[in-house]
Amino acid sequence: MTRTIYILNGPNLNLLGAREPEIYGTQTLEDIREMCAARADALGFAIAFHQTNNEGELVSLVQEASEQAAGLILNAAAYTHSSIALHDALKSCTIPAIEVHLSNIFTREDFRHHSYVSPAVTGMICGLGGQGYLLALEALATWRKA
Repeated sequence: MTRTIYILNGPNLNLLGAREPEIYGTQTLEDIREMCAARADALGFAIAFHQTNNEGELVSLVQEASEQAAGLILNAAAYTHSSIALHDALKSCTIPAIEVHLSNIFTREDFRHHSYVSPAVTGMICGLGGQGYLLALEALATWRKA
């Protein structure tokens, strides 16, 4: 049975490649999905890759991942800095979860320096562009034999 890693993406990430490429790069979300699928396959995992602009849907996907997945990668985007509901969903998550950001949130606007996600996840990767997702997959593959 193939183990699944959920990769969840929050608001506006569907605009990658066109939105502020000087900050987020030129990769599209589809490019990142394809990279993740190839790496996960090489690591013996399947992925469930989702993007939503809706906070409640993202919360529901975190809950679903907790019940069905071996691990979770979350780029909550702007909800990182505002969503207590997402924090609470992650606190009840029973699988290892890694927070990922394409840009380094600590070198940007002050409001981006605070993450409601970080206290509720296993680890965080930021500032490495799409490569951060691949590093998160590798970390989950070795995390207590996910």
